[in-house]
Amino acid sequence: MNFVEIMVGEKLKEADPALDVTGSDRKVLQVACQDFTNFLKFHWDLIGKEASQCELVEKLEKLFKENPAELEEFLTVWTGIWLKKWKQRVKLLIGKQNANKWRKVSKNLRSAEPLWKKLERKQEIQEVVIATLIKNGEICGTEILSENLLKMELGEKRVRNLKDKERLFTVVNNVLRKARGMAQSQGPLIFVKIDKGYYGTTN
Repeated sequence: MNFVEIMVGEKLKEADPALDVTGSDRKVLQVACQDFTNFLKFHWDLIGKEASQCELVEKLEKLFKENPAELEEFLTVWTGIWLKKWKQRVKLLIGKQNANKWRKVSKNLRSAEPLWKKLERKQEIQEVVIATLIKNGEICGTEILSENLLKMELGEKRVRNLKDKERLFTVVNNVLRKARGMAQSQGPLIFVKIDKGYYGTTN
């Protein structure tokens, strides 16, 4: 576990002692760490910078050494807000729930996958979408939501050629518009499919 995971993990356990962040709820911790990192990148104006990850770690370590109480207080507040958002945004789908809706979504995501792998400056484009989500008050699942929004739009617009800059520009613009709307919406945005047997197992 790295420095960020340890800090965020401790705060998540404080906020909700039922969470097993090193075991069955490890995914919650991973998403929270991604979101915390993205939030700090946005807050410290590091979005789109090449060495943003190194700069972020340096700033965090400096803050930890020079003002640990401030960092702790900030993390407590942030984790509390994030956890509330997580409970609002993440919905578990058991078995065949919403199967038809998912078929269409999966088809779009699958058709965009080959293009997504080849997309140049992918990280940069995704960070712009992440920044839009955060700017509009969405701090939960920013990495997942930005990637899925971009893939869905690539799939829906049936972009076949990455040299078609005009169409790609339209895709990004549409995604930014959708990200703004999504951030201001209520209710679940991330659906986690769970096998029916998951709840029937006994330890």
